[in-house]
Amino acid sequence: MTTPTEAHARPGRSDASGSTAPSGDGSVDGGRTSYPPSAAFVAGAVAHEDLHHAAEADRLQFWADQSRELLDWRTPFTRTLDFDDAPFAKWFDDGTLNVAENCLDRHVRNGLGDRVAIHFEGEPGDTRTITYAELTADVQRAANMLSDLGVVAGDRVVVYMPLIPEAVVAMLAVARLGAIHSVVFGGFSAESLRARIEDAGAKLVVTADGGWRKGAVAPLKPAVDEALEGEGTDSIEHVLVVRRGGNDVTWNERDLWWHDEMAKAAPEHEARAFPSEQPLFILYTSGTTGKPKGIVHTSGGYLTQAAFTHRNVFDMHPETDVYWCTADIGWITGHSYVVYGPLANGVTQVLYEGTPDVPEPGRWWDLVDKYGVTVLYTAPTAVRSAMKAGRQIPDARDLSSLRLLGSVGEPINPEAWHWFRQVIGHDRTPVVDTWWQTETGAIMVSALPGVTQLKPGAAQCPIPGILAEVVDEDGNRVEPGASGLLTIAEPWPSMARGIWHDPDRFIETYWSKFPGRYFAGDGARLDGEGDIWLLGRVDDVMNVSGHRLSTAEIESALVEHDGVAEAAVVGADDKTTGQAIVAFVILTAAAADGVDRAAVSEELRQFVGQRIGAIARPRQVVIVPELPKTRSGKIMRRLLRDAAEGRTVGDTTTLADGGIMAQITELM
Repeated sequence: MTTPTEAHARPGRSDASGSTAPSGDGSVDGGRTSYPPSAAFVAGAVAHEDLHHAAEADRLQFWADQSRELLDWRTPFTRTLDFDDAPFAKWFDDGTLNVAENCLDRHVRNGLGDRVAIHFEGEPGDTRTITYAELTADVQRAANMLSDLGVVAGDRVVVYMPLIPEAVVAMLAVARLGAIHSVVFGGFSAESLRARIEDAGAKLVVTADGGWRKGAVAPLKPAVDEALEGEGTDSIEHVLVVRRGGNDVTWNERDLWWHDEMAKAAPEHEARAFPSEQPLFILYTSGTTGKPKGIVHTSGGYLTQAAFTHRNVFDMHPETDVYWCTADIGWITGHSYVVYGPLANGVTQVLYEGTPDVPEPGRWWDLVDKYGVTVLYTAPTAVRSAMKAGRQIPDARDLSSLRLLGSVGEPINPEAWHWFRQVIGHDRTPVVDTWWQTETGAIMVSALPGVTQLKPGAAQCPIPGILAEVVDEDGNRVEPGASGLLTIAEPWPSMARGIWHDPDRFIETYWSKFPGRYFAGDGARLDGEGDIWLLGRVDDVMNVSGHRLSTAEIESALVEHDGVAEAAVVGADDKTTGQAIVAFVILTAAAADGVDRAAVSEELRQFVGQRIGAIARPRQVVIVPELPKTRSGKIMRRLLRDAAEGRTVGDTTTLADGGIMAQITELM
C-alpha cells in the first residue's frame, strides 16, 4: 500500500515543497498550513491519478467510459457530446435509461436488496430503517399512484416537503415516470411557492401537513393552500399530503392523503426507458424576489457526474460506508448528494429531519456515533456553529468511525477547516472542500485522493474531466499567484441545459461575459502551485478607495481571533470610500460573557487591520447573537447589506430564524 510520504502528485504538477511532512503535521505553503494526505486518503491515490491521466488524454472518451461504468443504459449511447447549439449541450443523447431504475431496481437485481438505503431519524427521535428493496417497492407504488392521478412524462410536479423519506420517494417516483420534479425548499413562503408553480406550469403538488423544526411542527399545507389561491396556479389538479406533523389542516376538494392513495396503487411498476436528455428536474435559484430562475437539468449526463463525483470525491466504499450529507433536498446539494449520487452508487446514508442543536447541541454528533457515519458532508456555517458551542460537545461522543469530512456551500475558512479536521476528525481525517453550483449540477473543483497536500481553505483542483480556468477581465488565463474570475472552458455532463422557457436569460446570465466560457460570478486566485482558492462571488468583492477586497478574506481574518466564532462581511455604500466594510460577528461563548460590545468591536477592527492592512479595517463591527441563515446554513448576505445601508430589510421568509434580522437592525 502507498504510504503518506509516497503519495502521488496530481498529474502535470510536482510537489513544490520537495518533501512531505509526516501525517498530522502541517507544512507551510504560501502562508497557509497544508497537510499531506492521511493514509486513508492515499489508499485511492493511484486510481485517482489514473482518472486524471485518462481525462487529460481524451476528455470525452473519459466521460463516456465513466457513464458506461457507473450507469445501466437500456439503449447504449454512441454520441458522447453534441455542443453544436452552444451553450445548450446534449450528452449521450442517443442513449436511453431510467434514472430511478439506476438508483434502485438494479441494486435489488444485483442482490443488494437487503442493504440499508436510508437510516431516517426524525427530529422528535422517531426512526426508520429502509432497505433498497423497501425503497424500490415504495417508489414503484408511488409511481403508480402518480400515474393514477394523471401524471405522465414531461409533466411538472412540485415537491414541498420536510426532509423525510417520502420526499425522496416522491422525487424518484416522478423521475421514474419521466416527469419533471421541482423541489421547493420547505422554508419558502406561499408567494415564493406560488411563483414557482406558475412558472413551471405544475400539475400536482406533493406536500405534508407539517414537519418538525426546532422542537415544534412547522406547518406546510397552509402555505400550499395560500399559494393556490393566487393567480397562475390553475394548472394544479391535485395536492398529495403526507401525514407527518399531525397538525390540523384545512381540506379542499383537490386534496388527497398520501397514505390513502398509496394503499390504492398497484405495488409493481415497470420502469420505462427515456432519452438521456429527458428533463429530470427544475430547481429555482432566484430566492424570493424577482422572477424565479428555473435551472433545468436532464437525465443521463447529470446522473453520470453526480454518481462519479460522489464515488470519487468521497472515495466511497458502498459495502462498508455510512454516508451523511446534511443538506435539505430543497437545494441542489440535496438533489445530487442526498438523492441521486448516493442512491446511484448503492450507498447507505443517514437522513435527518431536524437541526443540529435540537434537542441539544450534540444531536449531530450523537447521530454520527449512533449510525457509525464514515463520511460527513456539511456546510462551513454548521462547522462554525459547532465551534461556537465548544469542543467539549463533540469530545463527549465517539466519532472514531469518521474517515473523511467534506465541506459545501461556500469557501471554508482555514480556521474552520483545522477545527473540523482536528476536533471532529481527531486530526486523522482529510477535509475536502468542494466548489459547484445549482447550474453546474455536481462538484467541479475539489481535492481528490492522489493530491499531494491538502490545503486548508483551498478548493484545490478541477475534478478529472473538468476544465476550470481563472481568467482576467479580458478572458486571458492568469498566472499562478494571481487572482481573477473562475470560468469553465469546456462543457461538462451535469451542466444545466437552460432556464425553463427562457433561453435568452440563460445565455445572458452565464455565457455572455466570456463567449464560449461559463461564468457565474465567482472570483478566485491561483496559488504558486496552480491550486484554486475561491474568493466568493464577484459581487462580494468590495471596492474600498480603489482597492478590491474580498469579503471572504476579511471574514477569515476575523475568525482567526480567539473570541470570534463566526463572521459575515458585506460592503455598504459610502460617499467617501465608495464602499465601506461592515462586519457582523458572533462571539464564542467564553468571549461573550459580560462583554463590552464597543470595546470588542474596536479590538476586532484593529485586529483585521493588523492581519490584512489598514485599508481592510471595517468601518463597523456589529456583535450579533446569530447570523441570518437559511435552514441549509447559507448566510443571507443581501439582508445584512440592507441593514448595513439602513434600508428596509427584504423578505426573511427563507430564514431558519425569522426574527434575527429585527435583532440585528436594533444593534446597528
